[in-house]
Amino acid sequence: MQERIFALASAVTGAGEGERPLLEMLCEAAAGFWTKRLRDGVSAEDCAAAFCCAAAFTAAADLLTGRQGDGVRGFTAGELSIQIRSGADTAVMAEGLRQTAERIMAPYGVERDFAFLGVRG
Repeated sequence: MQERIFALASAVTGAGEGERPLLEMLCEAAAGFWTKRLRDGVSAEDCAAAFCCAAAFTAAADLLTGRQGDGVRGFTAGELSIQIRSGADTAVMAEGLRQTAERIMAPYGVERDFAFLGVRG
């Protein structure tokens, strides 16, 4: 399953060979995160497609967040022009990936941000 998660995350991010070790670790961490969020009685194999997509999207979001920096934003060479997304664009994309992962895993996972406050007995 780890290879499938990595392949999906690589496709989403366009990660190069130099980013492979980091992305592999992020995929492993994301799989662990989602494993802990599964409801009792549900295994990763029970929801393999959703689990792999959610873990890949989570790892991709983390990699994209880590890529943000103040490096070169673009360059032109002859008729070819390459422009890189801004940090704000990347942050929006990463948040979108995280929200999609949450939505995909909603039927299989426990709520992360749910709490009772001020409940009187």
